[in-house]
Amino acid sequence: MPTARKTATKTALKVLHAPSLAPLKWIVHGFSTRQGGFSNAYGKGALNLGFTAQDKKATVLRNRQALVSSLPRNRTGQWEFVSLRQIHSDLIHFVSEVPQHLLAGDGLITDVPGLLLAVLTAHCLPVIVADPKHHAVGVFHAGWRGTVKRIVEKGVGEMRRHFGSKPADLRAAIGPGIRNCCYQVGQEVRDKFETQFSYGTSLFRETKERNEIHERYPLLFLTARAPGHSELPKKIFLDLVEANRRQLLDAGVLARNISDLEECTSCKPDRFFSHRADKGVTGRMMAVVGIHA
Repeated sequence: MPTARKTATKTALKVLHAPSLAPLKWIVHGFSTRQGGFSNAYGKGALNLGFTAQDKKATVLRNRQALVSSLPRNRTGQWEFVSLRQIHSDLIHFVSEVPQHLLAGDGLITDVPGLLLAVLTAHCLPVIVADPKHHAVGVFHAGWRGTVKRIVEKGVGEMRRHFGSKPADLRAAIGPGIRNCCYQVGQEVRDKFETQFSYGTSLFRETKERNEIHERYPLLFLTARAPGHSELPKKIFLDLVEANRRQLLDAGVLARNISDLEECTSCKPDRFFSHRADKGVTGRMMAVVGIHA
């Protein structure tokens, strides 16, 4: 399976790169980690790139500048940064310049060189898409809400509408995020996926709660219900990566052109920010993509 290629700067800032996008020399892209920054709110030297309640704005701006500096330089000047006020939606914006006001949504697309498109994540998936034929790019924030609204599938459609992109030409990369090993959800989330997608059931796995007392003394838990014992609740886990990969495939992107960095943010809280692992008090990572001028 493909693995992420790592780069480091003098400040030990680490950025991951996707195999599917690495051959495209006309773009710059990267998925940040939590390592190599200036924040102390989430551990010493953390690369928090989101404006959170616990961190200072000046520190976050310094971290963002460090991230941009770690990327290949734009050939004719500085990268112009474009981000979003993310709202767990399927709203996608085409940008040709830096907006005067912060846009609300969860996807950005452009064919204009010099713009560095960015989304923030803490366990949701970042997905980058690039069109080698029309030199256009997009980046999408895909949590479960955005995924059930088909944001990545719609993103491919928006690239086709704005740039004439053919899905079979596109290259896509799924960055670090929470995986099905850790992404426990409720029945209501499962219901939403199963009503929206014909393959919805296959995106979930179940495990039973284990209770040593229950197993050792089953007679204590006898009930009138068949088969005679009260059952422990089941844990439900969502494969968010597969859900987004299927959307890319359904949109016409070829399987060989999709790469997954295979990094679980919840399993590796020392390497990544994780909303789940850090119990809601955590920083933000960033996925970026831009076109060289």
